[in-house]
Parts: sequence; structure tokens; C-alpha cells
Amino acid sequence: AFCRGRIVRVPKGPLIRVVGTEVAIPCSVSDYDGPSEQNFDWEFSRDTDFVRIVSTWDSTFTSEEYQKRVGRGDIKLRRSSNDAVELVIRNIQPADQGRYKCSTPSTDATVQGNYDAEVQVKVISDGLSVSGSKARSSASLRLSEGDSFKLRCSASTTSPEHTHLHVTWQVRSGSSWRDILSLTHEGKFQPGPGYEERYRSGDVRLDTGANDTYGLSVSQASSVDGGAYRCLVSEWVRGADGSWQKIQEKSVEIATVSIQRTEVVISTSNVSVTERDSLDLTCNITTDRSGIFQAEVMWYFSVSPDDTLSDAQLLLSMDHDSVVSDSTLISLSHVDRNSYRLLVRDVDVEDSGYYFCEAAIWVPLHNGSWHKVVERTSAPVSVVVTALEPDYDVFLNASKTPKFSDDPTELNCRITNVQDTEANIRFTVSWYYRQHLPGDDVVAEELLASMDADWTLLPGDRGRERIQNGEIIFSKKAADTFSLRIQWTSESDRGDYFCVISAWSRHRNNSWVKSKDVTSAPVNIFWATQDYTLTVEAVKLKPFFVAGHTFEMTCKVSSKNIKTPRYSVLITAEKPLADQSNPNGTTRIISLSQDSVVRLEDWTDQTRVDGVVLEKVQENEFRYRMYQTQVSDAGLYRCVVTAWSPGGGGMWREAVNGLSNPIQIDFQTSGPVFNVSVHSDNPTIYQGEVADLLCIITMEGMPLEPDDMSFDVSWFAVRSFALDREPILLASLDRRGIVTQSRRNGSSDLSVERISPLEFRLRVHGCEDHDFGNHYCVVTPWVRSATGVWQREPDIKAKPLFLSVKMDVLNAFKYPLLIGIGLATAIGLLSCLIGYCSSRWCCKKEVQETRRERCRLMSMEMD
Repeated sequence: AFCRGRIVRVPKGPLIRVVGTEVAIPCSVSDYDGPSEQNFDWEFSRDTDFVRIVSTWDSTFTSEEYQKRVGRGDIKLRRSSNDAVELVIRNIQPADQGRYKCSTPSTDATVQGNYDAEVQVKVISDGLSVSGSKARSSASLRLSEGDSFKLRCSASTTSPEHTHLHVTWQVRSGSSWRDILSLTHEGKFQPGPGYEERYRSGDVRLDTGANDTYGLSVSQASSVDGGAYRCLVSEWVRGADGSWQKIQEKSVEIATVSIQRTEVVISTSNVSVTERDSLDLTCNITTDRSGIFQAEVMWYFSVSPDDTLSDAQLLLSMDHDSVVSDSTLISLSHVDRNSYRLLVRDVDVEDSGYYFCEAAIWVPLHNGSWHKVVERTSAPVSVVVTALEPDYDVFLNASKTPKFSDDPTELNCRITNVQDTEANIRFTVSWYYRQHLPGDDVVAEELLASMDADWTLLPGDRGRERIQNGEIIFSKKAADTFSLRIQWTSESDRGDYFCVISAWSRHRNNSWVKSKDVTSAPVNIFWATQDYTLTVEAVKLKPFFVAGHTFEMTCKVSSKNIKTPRYSVLITAEKPLADQSNPNGTTRIISLSQDSVVRLEDWTDQTRVDGVVLEKVQENEFRYRMYQTQVSDAGLYRCVVTAWSPGGGGMWREAVNGLSNPIQIDFQTSGPVFNVSVHSDNPTIYQGEVADLLCIITMEGMPLEPDDMSFDVSWFAVRSFALDREPILLASLDRRGIVTQSRRNGSSDLSVERISPLEFRLRVHGCEDHDFGNHYCVVTPWVRSATGVWQREPDIKAKPLFLSVKMDVLNAFKYPLLIGIGLATAIGLLSCLIGYCSSRWCCKKEVQETRRERCRLMSMEMD
């Protein structure tokens, strides 16, 4: 088990093969040295001596008796990898029975392991026979969709070995064969791909019978079952290693099956009928079924051609017993054996849409019950019902026109040239007004009032209050004449008027549906009048403010040629194009009527209902305030002033309109304004202590929730007093809480933490002298917008804070000084002791000195 050597492997024998088949004997080598691609030699022996067959590297290796078979390709080597080959023998014969040896030349540094291996091959006779049904009629079957059919084949073997048969039924509808159902050599049923559900339901079965027959039964045949059917039989034997090996395979084509598909179609494609006519559709069932069957037919209606049966409306149905569901205006009749007619009488415009039929074929069973074999749905047919439109003209004239303001105006809308109208047609009118402008300016018409099919008056938005007060009167003077009367006409009523006459048709359910609209030519109402002048000036009271503060402006009004005027004021805002809240660009905020009634117009911010105020300061001066302004309030603000003068009937009439100059609200930032500062309680510390630096963020303007803002904080240091060096990145903390530190040379350490939503702390542990310098933080705010997208704000740099690191002289020199004094004292005492001892005992000597006289001249030896 602990040795390693070359191993040559062949299958464990004996290998049982059938005469006349192709045999492939694999051989592989492992655990070898040398090149990756190995060579192989094959030899054969019937008794004791081996004969050389073929080699992968020596073309002269083949013996003479095998040269012809190798030259024809009947025997060849097929390499499957660098370390494996297969010996392929085509049309193996009994003479090829014997031992086959696979050898590999040595490429190893040392000889260890095995370099060849043998396998015994046994050749048996072909005892497998496969045949189809003896009946000639089974060669070609023509069936209808939903029928059943059975196919049989016989398979047996007389092999002397213990072999098992594997039977598979296949069908070919194109160029390839598909497996239907198999009885494996292990005795298991195995359905092919796509046939699992039909096998479980019993529609596809494989039955075994006497005389080694295998039958295929198919129920509920469909179009996919058409094609050529064959019986594929393979013979399997269990090898010496316990695995199953396929030794041969045969097939026989049994029959060709064609399935006649049942089609359901409607005889016509697209149908166009006139209202109140009859709609006639026929559903045809195409089938060649000759036996007894009954059809079930159902007609459906849908508005869209893509609707499914569950979305469509069931009109009428006939079951397989010819029982028709009840309906008043729709009938279903059986025209012939395969045709069913749908008749819809007195069609209406609402009957326009798509019609389709669904048919099911039922056949009787042996027990007397009926069984559904196929179901089909036709393609939808488009049906267009054209309405009967009456023919008429409309004429509009003014019976009374104003000469001055407050004069009455009366218009008559008359129906003329009425033709081809029925008793169940009625007419209604709608009145429209269009402001008359010079030039090519287009102004949309405004609805004054309209009538529904019951002649009920429905006022429009324009002049609704005047209609309710009776100032504008609508009436029907005759069966063909409608009138509009304005009791007191004002300058705002000048413009074009026109009427629209609508024709309504009564339907089967007694409902009225509009069938036609005819518009009259416009009539212009205009008279000469004095020119009114109105001047509006807007003034911004506070020149500078930021988001969150109060915006305030006044509107001063001056007018001429207006008698005792009163003013109504409307504040409008023109937002930037990026503001999608109002696509038109102008928003009506708040208004003050001439009666001093305040009304919020398009101001929909529920949290700031009281955030806007419009008040009257003087008769001709108005003040507008907006509290707690936001960035979304940016834009141009104007005062729209309308001058009113007393009109007829005690009502106020509009004289002239005026527009002020714009006042702009502009914010420099798109959100809150952030400020950053660095703070430390003790900017001067001693070596070894901990320095605490706080990066404090403050906000101005619109407040934000903590979850809607986040910050990237980076700490820098400049190691100088005058900020004349490059800053050094100390550490950073991103908005996801990930801390990044730069590489440090000293022994001090850093830590960065967030202590509150707007405060971040930097700590320098074990400060050293090189930790001094100007320290500051750089903050990158991230703000989440209303749409949930995080937006990066510009970086904000704090003012540097100088951190001073001092040395504690007493603590620094206390221990070194005590140690030095102690050592110096000890060494001094030891030196004195050594000198005393040396002079006392070791260096003692008698010195004889000659006495000299004290003379002026000294002895010569003194030189």
C-alpha cells in the first residue's frame, strides 16, 4: 500500500461478445514516469504463444497474419487520452476468441509495478432475433386525433450465456428517433423524455405477452404521436466486475402512424355588419372520424383577441346531447354533421369584438358512457358593428348681442336638415367658450355646460357659480332649438362661442349611447370698451434668507379707469424644469378673493397647511408669507391680480387682470448645509497619554432624519506649525462603518469611532513627539433623496487644530538620574578602596634620597 509503481489495467474478464459485432477493449496506464503520452502494444494468444497485433509507436510491430486486417482498418487502435487506448475489432469472429495482452514500454527511472495486463475474450454466436407483427395492415395506420392504437414486436435470444434483453419503443417524426417507453434489462419500465405524465396516467403502456412479444399501447393519440415506430432490442450480459455490458443491438420498424388533426374554424374571417342587422357565424369541425361521436360546441365573445377562455364571455353552448343553453337574442343551430351556426339578432355597437368557438369531440365507451377525446378552439373572428348615424346640420346665431358691459347676450343653436332619423333618436347640446386672442395663439375651449341623454344639465368649471346664481341660463326653446342666455355680460365673457349637438341612440337594454357629434360654426361676442390699466409690483422684503427661514413679499396694485375696484390676488410659482410635481411649470399656491376669502389652491403639502399666508394690508397692498421654506420651494413667485367692478344683479364682474414682476427664491444648496469643526478638551498632552479629537458636524436648513444621511470622515495631520507641509492621512471611517488606517512608523496607535450621528472621535493612544501638528477632518456628506437615492455632497474641510506633545522632564529623568548617581557612587567608593589597597600592600617600596643643599646652583642630575 505504501509502494508506488506503474499500473496497466484492462477490464476484468472474461469479456463476452457476439460474433459479427464490433468490440472495443480499453487499456490504461497510471503512476508512470516520463512523457505524458504513453505507447501501447497489443498481443493475442489462443493457447500459450502470443502473436503481435498492433502498436501505437511501431508500424512494423504487426505480425503477418494480422497485417491485412490492420491494413483494412478491421483492427485498429483508438486513443482516448494520453494514458489510455482502445483496441477496436470490427466483425469479431470465433477465431478471435482468446487472451489479449496490453503492454506498455518502460519510461520509468526504476522498474516497479506491472507493464502488461491480460484479458480473456469469449465470442458467442448471435442468438438474438427481433421481428414485427405478422399482420400486413399494421405497416401503416391512419388514425384520428384522440384514437388509440397498439403495436407489437417479438424479441428472443438463444445465447448460451445468461443474457438479458432491453426493449425500447421509439418514434421518428423528423430526422431523429425519440424514446417512448423501455423495459430495461433489469426489468424496470422507463418512460422517455416528454412521456412521463402519459405513462403515469396509463395513456402509454408497454405490455409483455406470450411468444416473447412486447406490445406498445397508446391512448388519446395526438398530432405529436404521428411518425414511424420501431422496436429497438439490445442484449446485455453481466461482467465479471458485476456491471452490465451491452453486447449487441437490433431494431425493426413496425409501422407508420399518421394522426389526422381535428380542426375548428369559423367560415368567415372578418365581418362588418350594420347596427340592428343580424350576425351569422358558422363553426366548422374538420375531422375524418368515421365512428360514432358527438360534438360539444361553445361560442365565446371577447373585447381583445388576446383574451383567454377564462377572460372571455360565454355566449351560448350546445353539449354532446344537443342541449342548447337558453338565450333571447342569440340562437345556436346544428346545420350538418360538422357545422354549427351562431345567429345574433338585432346587433348593437356593443357587440363589436372578437368571436370564437370551442369544440370538443365525445366518443362512446363500452359501458355506455361518453368520453371526451379532443378539444379545440378556433381562431378569433373580428366583428365590427357600424352604428346608424343620423344626418343633420347645426346652425348657431346670436339673437341678442351686448353693446356695453352688463348687457344681455342670447345665442340660439338650431338643428337643421334632419334626415334618416328614427323615433328612438334624441338630441342634446353642449356649449363651449374660447377666449379670443390676437395672432396665432391657440387657446383650448372651455366647457360651459352640457346635457346627458336624459337632458340633465351638467355645468362646466367655467362660470359654475354664475350658472347656479341664474346669471347664465340654458334652455330648450323647441324640439330643434337650444339657447344660451347671459344676463349680465362682462369683459371676461368676450370671445368665441359654439355649440355641439349630440345624437343619442336607444339600445336593446333601453340605454342611450352617443352615436354622433356635429359642431357649429363659432360666433364672436365683442364690443368696444374703455381700456383698463392695472399695474402690479412685487417687492421682496427680506433680501437674503436660507432654507428653513420665512419668505415674505408684498404686492402693490394701482389701477386706472376702473370704478370702485376690488382686487382678487393669486400667488403662483414657476418651478424649475427638474420639478416634476407640476408638468405645466406653474403652480397656483393661495388666493384671496375680492371678498377677502382665502383659499389654498394647489398647495397639497399636508404637513405645511398653515405654512403659507396671504393677507390684505391695505386696499391696494397684499402680503404673502411662506414659513419654513424648503429647497423644493425654489422658483419664481408672482402675484396675479384681478380687478373687479360692480356688475348687474349685485354681482361683481371681472374688469382686467394683471401680473407682477417675478420674485426669485433660490437656494445655493440642494439640501441642508453642513459645517464641520474639530474640537479637543486638551490640545496639549504629554508623551504616552491619549489625545481625544472630536469632528463635530452641524446642519443648517432642512433637517434630516439620521437614517437619511451618512458621512465619510477622514483625519489628516500636518507635521508643522505653519501648515507648509503635505498633509498625512491618519485614518478614515466610511459611511458603512469600515475603518482604514495608514501605516505608522512609531509605537503610538489610532482609533476612529462614531459617538453620535453627527460626532466622530479620533484617539491617539500612547502619543509620541512626532504626533504633534495641525490635525483636521474632512467630511463627505451623503444625503438620501426623496426617491431613495444616496447623493454625495461636496467635501467639507474643518479648520485645523494644533496638537502639542510635551515631555515630562521629571518623569523622564527620574529613574535614569537615580541609577546614574547610584552607579557613580558605587564605582567611586570601589576605586578608592582599590587605590588604598594597592598603595598599602602591593606597591610599597623604600626610597633613598640624597640630601641636597639649598644652593642657587642645582646638581646636574636634576636636568
